[in-house]
Amino acid sequence: MIGAPFETISEAGLVGGGSVPKPGEISLAHHGVLFLDELPEFNKRTLEVLRQPLESQTVTITRAIGSTTFPANFMMIAAMNPSPSGFGPESGHRVNPLHMEKYLSKVSGPLLDRIDIHIEVPAVPFRELADKKDGTDSTTMKNQVMQARERQAHRFSQNTNRVNGRMTTRQIRQHCQLTSEAELFLKAAMEDMGLSARAHDRILRVCRTIADLEGEEKISEAHLAEAINYRSLDRKYWS
Repeated sequence: MIGAPFETISEAGLVGGGSVPKPGEISLAHHGVLFLDELPEFNKRTLEVLRQPLESQTVTITRAIGSTTFPANFMMIAAMNPSPSGFGPESGHRVNPLHMEKYLSKVSGPLLDRIDIHIEVPAVPFRELADKKDGTDSTTMKNQVMQARERQAHRFSQNTNRVNGRMTTRQIRQHCQLTSEAELFLKAAMEDMGLSARAHDRILRVCRTIADLEGEEKISEAHLAEAINYRSLDRKYWS
């Protein structure tokens, strides 16, 4: 199931509601994907209701007659422009830094903290668009993903959590052990970027998956560096 609500959606439409509670978009996307395009264009208060479901994978609606809990185990994918005009500073267009900062601040730090990966996608140069070289084909990518999922299924065979993204703090400590050098690297990155404890755990979950995709049981500093690099919004706007 893929849900792609418009930015005009209400809180009730997103999380559910009504005198007799009905599920909203996040529950309808259970075991699927919730795609939010132009993220800062959504009402900020509406976006904030995503915080609890992203942590607990459930959403609870309370009414006078009682409470109703709906499942909400979904993968959230969001896209956003760097400014209201759609251009960033590197585009060559004039961009007002204050307008850019105000636009990006519509996505709160606590919500951003709950998103595992943020990647900035720059404009593609013409020479790359015209490049005739083939990238990694879909079949190869699929095989890598399937092998990584098999490793995770084996790793968590005795647990209800079957993927790295749902690891508990205890499981992170067990399956994401770092060398002393890697620990120092992560410590420096957290201090430089002002990362939270939640971001710390999400970075370790991501680097565990990066290692799985490469068929490596041991997490290296290179895996850790790549996972930290996937926190680009922390580094650029909220550090």
